[in-house]
Amino acid sequence: MRTKVVAVTILALIGAGVAGYACYARDISGPLRPVGNNIAKERGWRVQTVTAGLMRPWAAEWLPDGKILLVTEREGRLRVVQNGKLRMDVVEGLPGDLLASGQGGLMDIAIHPEFTKNRWVYLTYSAGTGRSNRTKLARARIDKALTRLSDLKVLFQVNRLKSGGQHFGSRLLWLPDGTLLMSIGDGGNPPTKLDGRFIREKAQDLSVHLGKTVRMTDDGRPLADNPFAGDDDPKTDPYIYSYGHRNIQGMAIRPGTNEVWATEHGARGGDELNVLKKGANYGWPTVTYSREYFGPRISNRTTMKGAVDPRVVWTPCIAPSGLTFYTGNEFPGWKGDLLAGGLVLKQIRRVHFNDAGAIVGQTTLQFRARIRWVEQGPDGGIYVLTDEIDGRLMRIVPDRR
Repeated sequence: MRTKVVAVTILALIGAGVAGYACYARDISGPLRPVGNNIAKERGWRVQTVTAGLMRPWAAEWLPDGKILLVTEREGRLRVVQNGKLRMDVVEGLPGDLLASGQGGLMDIAIHPEFTKNRWVYLTYSAGTGRSNRTKLARARIDKALTRLSDLKVLFQVNRLKSGGQHFGSRLLWLPDGTLLMSIGDGGNPPTKLDGRFIREKAQDLSVHLGKTVRMTDDGRPLADNPFAGDDDPKTDPYIYSYGHRNIQGMAIRPGTNEVWATEHGARGGDELNVLKKGANYGWPTVTYSREYFGPRISNRTTMKGAVDPRVVWTPCIAPSGLTFYTGNEFPGWKGDLLAGGLVLKQIRRVHFNDAGAIVGQTTLQFRARIRWVEQGPDGGIYVLTDEIDGRLMRIVPDRR
């Protein structure tokens, strides 16, 4: 286990008698040291609205021409933004069993690496009813006019039904080897139960998809080299890539490496930034910095043998959603840094790296709306989606005033 570097960043008094909370950051070099009392605000930027009128947008994906963006709306619509303008008509042909309730609905979107040849679009969504639901992954072809999906097929679905409208995941990420990684939430907070125990405990159960990342082929089959594909226990699921997660909603590959970085929601405090490793356990809920929403710690342990420690822990929560590494030219000082969207604090956190790959600091881009998604576009610009009834697609640009 590498040691942690503690970075006290925000003092939050949650109530009388409750101690202030900190943001912990790990430096690869190791020694424990305080690095400041507040996170500085990032200067020299502003936003331009590309388009408004999106209903609770969740994710977006550029088509290969770099001019067209497909945007999912959580309420169950797929929209098209072309040359900065939102089409009024929605894309038809979405799954008929889509459940838009609570945190669920139409969520992530990805296009096939060879989209120009096959026009495959991948969508994650919650399906079922309020009492019996699960996360699914579907694939469909989109026509050249971008008006309709066809040949829709469910490629993967979580192998246990749950109740309630919490913790569906679910981000998609194409890996360098052409396989697809998908995150799945743990199913919800107490008192939600499964098999007589709190459902979040299933994050440690290798027979259940809840609280995991899963890896598959482009047509939804598990990989023979997945870490548990050859397990002696027949109950162990062959799709599982990593486990012990609460609710990952940000994944990105660090440029120049094969490292998969991910952000996941904690409960009250304890949001995490992790590097995902094949077959690794990330500890939830056995080890965590999080507290129950009603006060006490969820676990007295924040680390244990056999579990991977996070690179950053955010308390109070930023509620991370959306993640990208910046390689553009508009902000030269940001190159190589990570940008993590934040819902509850209405922020993007810029996590600074040095040339050796160590995390050396953070700054905050403060917004007036919840940030659901952040991504670098084909033009090198940074784009964000706001989680609002009248959601916006915005571009971050330099402010030289």
